Amino acid sequence: MEPETPPNRETNDCHRFPAIVISCAVRWYFRFSLSLRDIEELLLERGVVVTYETIRCGCDRFGAEFAQRAKTARRKRGNAWHLDEMFVTLRGEPYLLWRAVDEHGAELDVLVQKRREKAAAKRFFQRVLRSNPVPRRIVTDQLRSYPAAKSEIPELAHVKHVFVKAVARVNNRAENSHQPTRRRERQMLGFRDARRAQAFLSRFGPIRQHFALPRHRMKAASHRAALQERLATWYGWTGTASIGKAV
Repeated sequence: MEPETPPNRETNDCHRFPAIVISCAVRWYFRFSLSLRDIEELLLERGVVVTYETIRCGCDRFGAEFAQRAKTARRKRGNAWHLDEMFVTLRGEPYLLWRAVDEHGAELDVLVQKRREKAAAKRFFQRVLRSNPVPRRIVTDQLRSYPAAKSEIPELAHVKHVFVKAVARVNNRAENSHQPTRRRERQMLGFRDARRAQAFLSRFGPIRQHFALPRHRMKAASHRAALQERLATWYGWTGTASIGKAV
């Protein structure tokens, strides 16, 4: 028999708190530009004494599940992929963050990689295909890695491929999707390593988008009603009643 995995103190600590506390901490961290210490202070103001490391543990443990539920709950995925990549600096070294969104701007997937070659593009295509149906068309910039990789994937070989000029910013769905990541990157003073950045961004996108409504196209009353509906959905995922019973 294999030896039992030793218990993690911080993992056990995060279960000492009610579900509503964990729910609030996870939602605040991925929805707003708050650090773990900011959330620690906000919870302390509400009478909950918890360390920022315990909050980190809760976000790591439950963030992926909530992000997956957010992906499942959103509207039907579009049939067009808009792909783009952006540079991020991890411990002084340049990395590529590959991102795919549909024509509605909903994030399909992200992948942090070191290179920008055909193998990296193929790896990203295969990752997106694992959780999304084959698209009707793919929109990318003129990076040659995209068509080279696409031709080697049977499911995508005959999918229409539209190229746009990067300088023209025509692929604005993908370009605009980078903005929240850039803002969060600045607030966090940069990402630390590829594994942590991948884990954070995979959860950050779906959870943030679940609550980020197009306020400029909605009346105030409609926005509040839609946000209350999204919050009620979130409480259902996390097994909590309402924010009125929160910390």
